[in-house]
Amino acid sequence: MSASQTSAALPEKVSVAITVNGERRQADVLPWTVLLDFLRDHLGLTGTKKGCDHGQCGACTVIVDGKRINSCMSFTVMKDGASVTTIEGLASGGMLHPLQQAFIDHDVFQCGYCTPGQICSGVALIQEGRATSRDEIRELMSGNLCRCGAYTNIVDAVEQVLGSKGEAGR
Repeated sequence: MSASQTSAALPEKVSVAITVNGERRQADVLPWTVLLDFLRDHLGLTGTKKGCDHGQCGACTVIVDGKRINSCMSFTVMKDGASVTTIEGLASGGMLHPLQQAFIDHDVFQCGYCTPGQICSGVALIQEGRATSRDEIRELMSGNLCRCGAYTNIVDAVEQVLGSKGEAGR
């Protein structure tokens, strides 16, 4: 097969416009490009980690239009026009997001690989306002695996931020 035959078989790229961390980004992507690869490879935002690549570990969790999703399981073209927040977009004005600070306060970092996904999931969980107890935090964060076993510290960090928001923040 010649090079011209190979390139003729590829589908055309699709133009997408996605707001990432508050900045509108436009790119042409192949139809099968997953959001995780778009963020990492096209935009150079390497904070979002590729874990299992099957939506089972949560390392690739980002916030899309206020909801947490596994970015490895979503085609970029499906998110055309969406607003995406990655770990890089949580800090503001040189200040860490309260959950990022709580992760430091509770020494949550062990290997650190799952940390960006855990924090994005925790931020969205807090915004959802559904968790009111440690058991609910554990249940609602169960899609994010920590291979180091820092679950207790992760729950402590999320609980700290939930507590600082009080009932009005839920």
